[in-house]
Amino acid sequence: MNSPDALAGGDPRLTALKESTRVRERELLRVAGQLTGADSALAAQAARLEVLKWAAQQIGDRLPDVAMQGRSFEHLRGGRTCIGAGFADDYRVLWALRVDRPDANVAQRTWTTEIVIGHAPGETRALFSLRLLVSSPEATLQVEPAVPGLVRLIATTCGLQQNGSPLDATAWHIASEDDAQELVAALINPARTVPYLVCSVAESEAQPGINSQMLAKVALGIARVVVVPAAQTWVLTQQLGKPLSVFNGAARAYMPGFTYDANPYAHRLFFIDPKPSEERARSTLTALRWLAANESIRRLQLGADVLAFSAVREASLDVERERLRQAGSADTEQLRAAQAQIDALKDDLRRSVEIQQWLSDEHTAIEEHAQSLEQQLRGAQFRIQQLLDQIKARGDEPDAGICLPESWDAFADWCDEVLSGRVALSGRARRGTKSASFDDPQAAARCLVWLANEYRDSRLNGAFGDLRRPIAEGIHNERCGADSFDFAWCNRRAPVEWHLKNGGNTRDPRRCLRIYYFWDEESQMVVIATMPAHIRTGAT
Repeated sequence: MNSPDALAGGDPRLTALKESTRVRERELLRVAGQLTGADSALAAQAARLEVLKWAAQQIGDRLPDVAMQGRSFEHLRGGRTCIGAGFADDYRVLWALRVDRPDANVAQRTWTTEIVIGHAPGETRALFSLRLLVSSPEATLQVEPAVPGLVRLIATTCGLQQNGSPLDATAWHIASEDDAQELVAALINPARTVPYLVCSVAESEAQPGINSQMLAKVALGIARVVVVPAAQTWVLTQQLGKPLSVFNGAARAYMPGFTYDANPYAHRLFFIDPKPSEERARSTLTALRWLAANESIRRLQLGADVLAFSAVREASLDVERERLRQAGSADTEQLRAAQAQIDALKDDLRRSVEIQQWLSDEHTAIEEHAQSLEQQLRGAQFRIQQLLDQIKARGDEPDAGICLPESWDAFADWCDEVLSGRVALSGRARRGTKSASFDDPQAAARCLVWLANEYRDSRLNGAFGDLRRPIAEGIHNERCGADSFDFAWCNRRAPVEWHLKNGGNTRDPRRCLRIYYFWDEESQMVVIATMPAHIRTGAT
């Protein structure tokens, strides 16, 4: 006989089965833009008609006449749903559509597309936004995110732009040095809101190793795809530095907020063979598509940049109930409107619970992944220290025979390659080396080698860093004194109380060397806050 717990649903086998078949709704991507028509009302109307034509094709049926008039409607056909909602008040005119359709190949997987079009009286541009969601019991969603073809349709027939630039479903091919310089300017533009997926072309090849044209089409509105031939990649290397460049057939995702001193690992680099296998090329494309889709959700805020269908529908139902009340409609009509709103709220609540569950699952997975990466990082740091100790145990010096940088242009790259895991340049220090006037970069490099070895070893052995001593001819390690300051590092404030300086009180930037640094206990590295010039503080 079954136990009471089993009858109550406590059987772990039933619980596991129920968990595996639970349908979750997840959001895949968001798109936001402005319609290019000069008359916002006419542009919104033209876009709405195109959306309705597209929706009719998706559900395979003719939509009711009220849909073409911009009024609210609901249409069901063979497991496919099309719901529209619209209203106008003194401040705005909003219209939204939601289309649900089953996946053609995977059972219980349903695709949902939400479109919102709106404009405000007096505004010159109507707004267009889209959300793509999927409901599925799959624990791991085996899909390749793609912007719905509707966005290409609207961009082609009605005109769609982002930040004043028209959306184009083709890749940007860099054809000259001026184009490459324009690309660099676009990458560092703080107003940029979408990733730039830059695909380089290897030597002796005519095309990148991945299908850039297909990528540009499926990422329209959530990323810009750029193709850089081998002859122009040197411009990126010269302007951005080797760690932040892309060349030799590789692809790189330059995320919004990119700067000259950006962390290279925040802008993911994909190494691709000149003639990659089909599987390798596809995996790279899938990774780039997911990266752009995830960034669209992170960047575009729901309720501000992108509107949810539920928000427009609820506002529409509120407007309708108020209209019936003011018109003195019969109680039955008002009750019917109230019941419609209750049903809509129930549907929205169900979807919200599914989204909340998906977000909870994603948070748990990301947290576990972050912990795994942190453990790997600590393991790598421990291994680096082991290897350094082994080199010293043999009587050798870890940095014996290294080549020092001959120019400031190569300084940051040299530090990343030679002193990785021991000395880190902050963004401010990287900018300082790019525009340095001090005439001896090799002297500055020798200072960093001292920090990476003698100073760092003393901190690892328990010293407090009070190493007031000569470093090289004319260079000393001294307290900053009145020039001490706090520095923002890894979401905290670190006190900078020591610096390496050359002799004399000269402020001539060609002869004055100052390297301000602090010890980061968590990473066990020396962090260079700023260099090589004297800083301006309240004391100076």
